Amino acid sequence: MRRKNARAHGLTDTLIGQGSIVEGKIQCESNVRIDGAFHGEIDCKGQVIVGESGEARSSIIGANIIVAGHVVGDISTKGKLTITSSGQVDGNVSVSMLIILEGGLLNGVSTMEKIKAVAPIKEKAQKNPTARSGVIHSEESKIVPVCIANGNLFLLRRLHPAC
Repeated sequence: MRRKNARAHGLTDTLIGQGSIVEGKIQCESNVRIDGAFHGEIDCKGQVIVGESGEARSSIIGANIIVAGHVVGDISTKGKLTITSSGQVDGNVSVSMLIILEGGLLNGVSTMEKIKAVAPIKEKAQKNPTARSGVIHSEESKIVPVCIANGNLFLLRRLHPAC
């Protein structure tokens, strides 16, 4: 669906391929994927993906951001930041939703902004007072992946609807 939508608006995705090294500033309306190395600034109205082989030494602004590689720099999104099990962020993040999968790393300060459409999330959080208070316990006493939405923590045994 993403591609169909992008084509309808005449937008093209930007790809920095594996083995490529790019320096500068990227400003775009569409999506950006980094599988090589990028040094500079990214200001993107679409989704930004740093692939497993990708390295970004830059500040990143995007609608939604997925980090499977390595980012050194600050990240800002009004949407969702997902750090996968192979991802690492060394920098501060300002997000509405934050997902860090088991094995993913965030070395920095996270700041969260409230999303305007909070009713469904608060409703689900009220059913689980543990999540609402921000305390999470695993029956197996393991570290488990969580989603943080509007200051509430949700276990990610399966993807939570708010995430």
